[in-house]
Amino acid sequence: MERLATALRAHKLPVVVTREPGGTATGEKIRQLLLDTSTSALAPLAELALMFASRAQHIKEVIQPALSAEQIVLCDRFTDSTEAYQGGGRKLGSEPVLALHRTLFDDFQPDLTILMDSDVTASVERARRRNQSKNSDSGNENRFEQESRAFFGRVRNAYLAIAAREPGRVALVDARGTPDATHRQIMSVVKRKLKLAARIA
Repeated sequence: MERLATALRAHKLPVVVTREPGGTATGEKIRQLLLDTSTSALAPLAELALMFASRAQHIKEVIQPALSAEQIVLCDRFTDSTEAYQGGGRKLGSEPVLALHRTLFDDFQPDLTILMDSDVTASVERARRRNQSKNSDSGNENRFEQESRAFFGRVRNAYLAIAAREPGRVALVDARGTPDATHRQIMSVVKRKLKLAARIA
């Protein structure tokens, strides 16, 4: 996402980079709660509610003001991730997630979602390495990484179902190659969406 932001800024486009859960002071506190291994007993519906609490604050405080200022918002995860992780991984199903999204945000959705698809085992190992490399004062953010392969298989299947359901919004990118190869695919998708000149790399 940072490489994408750098490429867009090089073309003089105003970009805001943010993430979920998090993105605001309140959201980051919720993120810490959600990702800490000490909250392993958190009920799936409580987890779902916390994801949306973070999102509501995020939209109000960061995303909507940026869009109103005609900025491009690059957000690491949004409701699709909740549908995949809580709907698929936690077996809550898609409808509770989509119903809560409609209740809180109506039809507010990203213009483009890039789904980076990869081998489940490789993705989990990469996330575990990332978390292990963090400084000790950054907190323990591996509650999800401790889940089973079956959990992440359900998450991936849910993501792929979303992509099949909404092909006009969700672009599937094969992320099994090198970072450079993945970035080239992402840039191709984004250039088409934004109708950007071919010189952007």
